Amino acid sequence: MTIHSEATEESAAERGRTPPLGRDFGKLWTAAAFSNLADGLGRTAVPLIATTLTRDPLAISVIGALAFLPWLVFGLPAGMIVDRFDRRIVMAVANTIRGGVALWLAILTVTGGLELWALFLGTLIFGLGETLFDNATNAVIPGVVRRSQLDRANGRMQAAQVTIDMFIAQPIAGVLFAVSLALPLWIGSAGYIVPIVLALLLPLSAARALNEERVQDAGAPDVASAGPIAEPVPAPPSRSATSAGEAVAYLWHHRYLRAMTIYTALVGSALSFAQAATILYFLDELGVQPYAIGFVTAGIGVGALGGSLVAPRLVARFGRGGVMLGANIGAAVGLGLTGVMPEVWSAAIAYAFGAFSISVWNVPWGALRQQIVPPRLFGRVLGIIRTCTWGMFSVATILGGWVAQTSLRLPFVTAGVFILLATVCGAHLLLVGTRRAGAEAGDPYTD
Repeated sequence: MTIHSEATEESAAERGRTPPLGRDFGKLWTAAAFSNLADGLGRTAVPLIATTLTRDPLAISVIGALAFLPWLVFGLPAGMIVDRFDRRIVMAVANTIRGGVALWLAILTVTGGLELWALFLGTLIFGLGETLFDNATNAVIPGVVRRSQLDRANGRMQAAQVTIDMFIAQPIAGVLFAVSLALPLWIGSAGYIVPIVLALLLPLSAARALNEERVQDAGAPDVASAGPIAEPVPAPPSRSATSAGEAVAYLWHHRYLRAMTIYTALVGSALSFAQAATILYFLDELGVQPYAIGFVTAGIGVGALGGSLVAPRLVARFGRGGVMLGANIGAAVGLGLTGVMPEVWSAAIAYAFGAFSISVWNVPWGALRQQIVPPRLFGRVLGIIRTCTWGMFSVATILGGWVAQTSLRLPFVTAGVFILLATVCGAHLLLVGTRRAGAEAGDPYTD
């Protein structure tokens, strides 16, 4: 396999074509794709089911907040688990948990025992599984592609998420919801079976971080920090080697990464604030029928998909710092306009532009973390970053739902203004800080 992978890449380079990401990445991509299908069904069905129990924006926002809460309380433990155990097993267990939650909610729905508290609890448990799966998936990517392919691999992963979640799962979920409340949950629970199997079929290089010395000895920027050509995989690290303190100290002393984490937490919180009552905004403010919600979000997904696809090319031309700066400006404009548009089509177009910008941001932000964080620390550092960022999203979502009780439009406008101000204040960090930290595409590995 190793010889074939190297030969394939060299042959592609000689022909002037972009080297393929490889079969192992294909397995990871397919596993994530099926997970996104199941996620999208549940993510659309649960709020819609909740609207049959209450129309209170604050109550609906609690569902969104509980989806983020596990990142606050379990983000770091999830990162420690990802660094300590076989990441393939972690992915399989996480999807088993999520499939079980969807099955439980489906049974409650058809038996007439579903209440709002069950949706809250199910969302919370589902989020715990998501912390494990997302951490593990992000940690596996550098283990199956070369460093020069990170932006492209992250773009492909995000494109799959957007395409399947918003274009396939959410429209289908709306139609299935119109047929039967529980139908999206039944199908969603079955959708996790395929990614469980595919996760277990990933190569050994995806199991855990490779020996740090091999990465640093490689020298050249294009040498894989981990991947199918870097064998053998070392023995599992000892428990003391996967302590949280080492990762906390690394992040605290890495000025750029620490500042970016705070900055991302603030901007991401504004996004969560804006989207707290999105379902009710389209249902009650813009008059969209419940069965059509998925088709509206699919239209918004056009922008998100476009951002995922063009982000790697934008990074190659303008650099990660410039792309992230422009993406934040776009997100601010898109969200702000969403809140002032008079009808559903113009609001959806504005929202799609915001989604495009958010997707563009996500690709370089994910790739630069994979590039500069040492592989043996990646799971824990990512867990800390998401604890600090996604953990705040739960609070912001509740606040957004509270503000939406006054006006369903106000959270979008407020978030747009906040992000624009944050972008102005953070311009130096994004442009200069990214370059100085060696976090631009193609920069050598830094510890």
